Amino acid sequence: MANEQSQIRERQRTDIREPRKFKVIIYNDDFTTMEFVVMILVQVFLKSENEAQTLMLQVHHSDKAVVGIYSYDIAVSKARKATNMAREQGYPLRLTVEPAEEAG
Repeated sequence: MANEQSQIRERQRTDIREPRKFKVIIYNDDFTTMEFVVMILVQVFLKSENEAQTLMLQVHHSDKAVVGIYSYDIAVSKARKATNMAREQGYPLRLTVEPAEEAG
């Protein structure tokens, strides 16, 4: 009887959730051209030409716009790529990454 082993397994509760999402926000400035903003939206954020034009106008009139919602790594990578492209052209374009509101 000393060698008896228990066959009872403990169940662990695993709470699997989708990773948190982050929004990339682009801001208006007086120096970055509208054409450059559209180009960034098409090349980096993979927007269609029409969608890019609409977002660019939203940024122009509202001072900022959400250009995409991604996982953290992708959001940071896209914001960094767009910022680097802007700096190479001498533009002060500003993008930020912020947590997206969770659907309640």
